Amino acid sequence: MNTSYQHSDLTQLILKAFFNVYNKLGYGFLEKVYENAMRVEIAKFGLSCTAQQPIDVYYDTEKVGIYYADLVVNNCVIVELKAAIGLAPEHEAQLTNYLKATNIEVGLLLNFGREPQYKRKVFTNNRKNHL
Repeated sequence: MNTSYQHSDLTQLILKAFFNVYNKLGYGFLEKVYENAMRVEIAKFGLSCTAQQPIDVYYDTEKVGIYYADLVVNNCVIVELKAAIGLAPEHEAQLTNYLKATNIEVGLLLNFGREPQYKRKVFTNNRKNHL
């Protein structure tokens, strides 16, 4: 299976929700406002959406930290939201680290800046525990 297309129908719906929210709210709000609006918009598509889902980080077998994903949609796509001037490499690294720390392989980075921006990331390796 070509993983670059994994969950592409789902990510297209999430992107549609993103542009709907962006077109209604524009830029300038805090990330939490966009997070709440995205939850409302994603629910309109009949998708399940969890906000601030904890992600445990392990070093070897020891838990060394915890992150909170902005949104997890249908338990298979992590959505990281930003309200920044533009997407930066550290934003992409943050999403990649979320994907590394979970069994989820697909993520979207959405920026509600002056111009809407998004990046789709896929991270898979043989160390992930597929359930």
